[in-house]
Amino acid sequence: MHCKQNELVVMAAVQDFGNGRGNGFDRVPRPFVIGVAGGTASGKSTVCEKIMQQLGQTDVDRRQRQVAIISQDSFYKVLDEKEKDMAAKGQFNFDHPEAFDADLMLETMKKVVAGKTVDISTYDYVTNSRKSTNLSVYPADVVLFEGILVFYWRELCNMFHMKLFVDTDPDTRLCRRVLRDTKERGRDLDQILNQYTNLVKPAFEEFCLPTKKYADVIIPRGADNTVAIDLIVQHIQELLRPTPREARRRHNSDSFAGRPH
Repeated sequence: MHCKQNELVVMAAVQDFGNGRGNGFDRVPRPFVIGVAGGTASGKSTVCEKIMQQLGQTDVDRRQRQVAIISQDSFYKVLDEKEKDMAAKGQFNFDHPEAFDADLMLETMKKVVAGKTVDISTYDYVTNSRKSTNLSVYPADVVLFEGILVFYWRELCNMFHMKLFVDTDPDTRLCRRVLRDTKERGRDLDQILNQYTNLVKPAFEEFCLPTKKYADVIIPRGADNTVAIDLIVQHIQELLRPTPREARRRHNSDSFAGRPH
């Protein structure tokens, strides 16, 4: 019964949102912007990837995609020499709001909401720096913006038409972070655990967890919760399904909302 309760909570939240009690808009905006928050290694990016996959967008050319994913990690500030040294020792707090370039993040998202193409940096977690190559994000019907603090800044939070919080057990998140940082980022176990205990966990409790209250839908167990993801995907498809008038106007357009998946 406990497992079923989680599924029913998600279902009720999605239904409430769809009944107009979520964000209070009459017409579905384009792009439809979804914020996806949650703690470190909670499965935010995996949830976004599964949503994109189920909407049939994974293998579509980037210029033609109706769904785009943007990571908040792309907006980490450029570190000075002292900060780089701290980061190399695991002493720089990447989970603090001041670690991000909030102005650039807001400026970029305003362009995304306006339907413009934006160039976004990709972040190198090994060197703790932005890569020299940028990634172009083209106008899309749905934009997923994921990160630990995407609900922290009010102006940014207000841009989202739907807000999801990926809620995963802290022990699971720590295990995932240890595996990820040792295998993918070449970091020492002691450094990972010290950083988590002294910086990551306190920052989550102070800055990330309090923003959970802004979520329209909370996803227990993260990407493992296929029921929740299925419901969210179905809801997005319904929101973006053209009205009869729009369908006539867009008869020859390529809209994923009108295609079977």
